[in-house]
Amino acid sequence: MTTPSERSRAVVQTHEFLNELSRDHSLPERVRHDAKFLLRHFPGRAEVVLAGRLEEEAVTLPIPFIVPVFSSSIEE
Repeated sequence: MTTPSERSRAVVQTHEFLNELSRDHSLPERVRHDAKFLLRHFPGRAEVVLAGRLEEEAVTLPIPFIVPVFSSSIEE
């Protein structure tokens, strides 16, 4: 089972990978274009950490909440 911190790290690393693909001129234009398109709506490190913090804080609220998906701590 994937932990919130593993999931957060995977999302951040995927963002970095798409960014690398979008800038690699040895790749076909179509691949670079698709990577740029996906990056427009893909969360970066700051968004993932913020989501993790909000989810971790929500666990302490007296209302039912799902298990955190992301973590504010990204182990690398």
